Amino acid sequence: MLLVAKSPPTFWLSPTGHDRHGLVNLKFSHSFVFAKPKSKFSFSNSAYACTQIYPSPSQTKSYLDIELDNSARIVEFCEVGDLKNAMELLCSSGNANLDLETYCSVLQLCAERKSIRYGKRVHSIIESNGVVMDGILGAKLVFMYVKCGDLKEARMIFDKLSEQKVFLWNLMISEYAGNGNYVESVNLFKRMMELGIKPNSYTFSSVLKCLAAVARVEQGRLVHGFICKLGFSSYNTVVNSLISFYFVSKKVRSAQKLFDELSDRDVISWNSMISGYVKNGLEDKGIEIFIKMLDFSVDVDLATMVNVLVACANTGTLLLGKALHSYAIKAASSLDREVMFKNTLLDMYSKCGDLNSAIRVFEKMDEKTVVSWTSMIAGYVREGLSDGAIELFDEMKSRGVVPDVYAVTSILHACAINGNLSSGKIVHNYIRKNNLETNSFVSNALMDMYAKCGSMKDAQSVFSHMKGKDVISWNTMIGGYSKNHLPNEALNLFAEMQRESKPDGTTVACILPACASLAALDRGREIHGYALRNGYSKDKYVVNALVDMYVKCGLLVLARSLFDMILDKDLVSWTVMIAGYGMHGFGNEAVDIFNQMRISGVEPDEVSFISILYACSHSGLLDEGWKFFNIMKKECRIEPKLEHYACMVDLLARTGNLVKAHKFIKTMPIEPDATIWGALLCGCRIHHDVKVAEKVAERIFELEPENTGYYVLLANIYAEAEKWEEVQKLRKKIGQRGLKKNPGCSWIEIKGKVNIFVAGDCSKPQAKKIELLLKKLRSKMKEEGYSPKTRYALLNADEREKEVALCGHSEKLAMAFGMLNLPPGKTIRVTKNLRVCGDCHEMAKFMSKNTTREIVLRDSNRFHHFKDGYCSCRGYW
Repeated sequence: MLLVAKSPPTFWLSPTGHDRHGLVNLKFSHSFVFAKPKSKFSFSNSAYACTQIYPSPSQTKSYLDIELDNSARIVEFCEVGDLKNAMELLCSSGNANLDLETYCSVLQLCAERKSIRYGKRVHSIIESNGVVMDGILGAKLVFMYVKCGDLKEARMIFDKLSEQKVFLWNLMISEYAGNGNYVESVNLFKRMMELGIKPNSYTFSSVLKCLAAVARVEQGRLVHGFICKLGFSSYNTVVNSLISFYFVSKKVRSAQKLFDELSDRDVISWNSMISGYVKNGLEDKGIEIFIKMLDFSVDVDLATMVNVLVACANTGTLLLGKALHSYAIKAASSLDREVMFKNTLLDMYSKCGDLNSAIRVFEKMDEKTVVSWTSMIAGYVREGLSDGAIELFDEMKSRGVVPDVYAVTSILHACAINGNLSSGKIVHNYIRKNNLETNSFVSNALMDMYAKCGSMKDAQSVFSHMKGKDVISWNTMIGGYSKNHLPNEALNLFAEMQRESKPDGTTVACILPACASLAALDRGREIHGYALRNGYSKDKYVVNALVDMYVKCGLLVLARSLFDMILDKDLVSWTVMIAGYGMHGFGNEAVDIFNQMRISGVEPDEVSFISILYACSHSGLLDEGWKFFNIMKKECRIEPKLEHYACMVDLLARTGNLVKAHKFIKTMPIEPDATIWGALLCGCRIHHDVKVAEKVAERIFELEPENTGYYVLLANIYAEAEKWEEVQKLRKKIGQRGLKKNPGCSWIEIKGKVNIFVAGDCSKPQAKKIELLLKKLRSKMKEEGYSPKTRYALLNADEREKEVALCGHSEKLAMAFGMLNLPPGKTIRVTKNLRVCGDCHEMAKFMSKNTTREIVLRDSNRFHHFKDGYCSCRGYW
């Protein structure tokens, strides 16, 4: 039987047009003419028509009849979605010459059902039958593999096709982008342009998203040029993609210019502008665009409402957020029933501080997703209701909602805020069971929780098991060590980080407090240099940390110089400088800075007032202290806390107003703690009031019976009054309770090395030289009329023994070591972990006068600047 092809296969476009890849639905129209037709048979598929000559009933069906019959049946199976029967018939057809439509129909159904197994079987049959895989068949094979998730096989076929239509390029570009391989999408676009294949609007939209994802701004501008050249600059979809690209690339003005020039703006254009402004931190501009959108009577959709609600949440614009909520209810649209809208709505209420409204939205939700629960947990955490957040997390799990990464990190943040280590460990167990620890975001949150709960051992365990440590991981650990008073560990980890990763500005801000804690000036200067070389010195957090470091290392002049260079000083900048002056005993300077801060328009907070009251206390500025205490309560409406009351008691006690201090404690609206009574006890020591000291000590020992510091302070008071029997009783009491006094130690940094000295330690290499130097200085002191303050030895022994004991105090050893090893004229900087004793204080004054050296001694209370026989503390320490 003769079969003549009247015309080649032609493409037929479905009325539905493009699918999401720009791929058209392709069917075939074949016209075949058979010799001497006697009857006709029309296939049920209207797009497939043929004319066939039937043989006489007596004749056996020809192979062609069978082939056409099988093709028609396979196509019919595909049309009704019966993939199994279609495949059985296809496989049983053997080497029959099935037409292209048959193969394409089966491949289309495999793609729709995502059946890679059947798809590969069809591919194998096509190859075994020797059918040429090009044109429409090759395109359909690529399409099938893409839809079934086998991009590698799809690419192999794609690269072999001789004729690659634009829809295929779009398909491949889109799929690579969907897999996160934006670079390959861009490379495909370049190759497409080199081959002269004309892109369409979908091509440009796809490639612009890819270029935005990989931050290729200049390449995006080139694509913009192509768009204008090829006449696509009037296509809304393309211009909307361009607007989004420029916003993602932080080119806000370029996006705005495109929008202004767009004559036919659709809702997506407006939404792109609102979303772009919000994502660039310009929420106010986003809200302005929304108002203009309403003025132009453009109908809002879900994306509009969500974007504007996000803007309200970020700016705290509760009134507009409520108006949007009201609009959604009154508009009788489906908006108020959308889960995404409700999730954004409750997040807005939460971030605007209206937790009750957020709860009402949450409770009325028919469908609560993991996002809903996470938003509520974050809302509770934001309001400081960490216990409520933990309860919500438990309820979420009990209702079968599986927490995601964001939910887990939110609840870890709740545990961190209230220091709930036990709940944090329960969450950690959940993370282990669900294998979430491999997520660096979760691991970082875990370390942060453990650090803030004071368990650096657990934080280190999480850190050591991390396979991929990012800069946040290192910063969390370094910051954790710094905040938990483990400065050496922080510095060691910083050195390790420099070998494995590049520190950023946050790292510098985290490590500087460790230098400040140790008064490690040389290390601090090295890090300052690193910040300068890497461009971090303009970061406000870094500069504030640098000012604080120089303050605590005793270089107040340099700290002030850096402070003056800060153009936009925030509250932290001012507070650090106020605290610095207070710590160094320059109360009047602290008062001046505080007043300048208020004049500049920066309002003080609780911490600022603690700093200024502390400064007044350590400089004996009684009237100024009362003034600021009243300003805090009456003008700034800040309710004083225990720290503020402690500063006032300390101020009264140091200035000799012990009775007033005692009355002040009695009238406090909150229960005084050991710190409050301890401030009064310090005043009793300064002014040698043993009777009041004994009464105060009784209260302290009731509140903190295990704190040896207060026992030692009372022992000092007894020793100064030469009540040795009472000293012995205290010693016995300490022994019976099994308490141990914190050993006094001092350290001095020379050439980057920290040298530590402990009281009575004679094991240092230069111990003999140190001893000889101190004896020589002691002799000179006696010659000039200075007498050793042997009462600070706390020994009931003869004066000789007491004097020997005093010479072994750690701060004296460190100062002598500095004199021996630092060049003449170099300032000696010593740090002590406890309060400096009176005898060492006198020795330091004499050293500064006798050797014409400046000595800066930082003890647990404050700084002492010794120069020419005087100390900056003027006896207030």
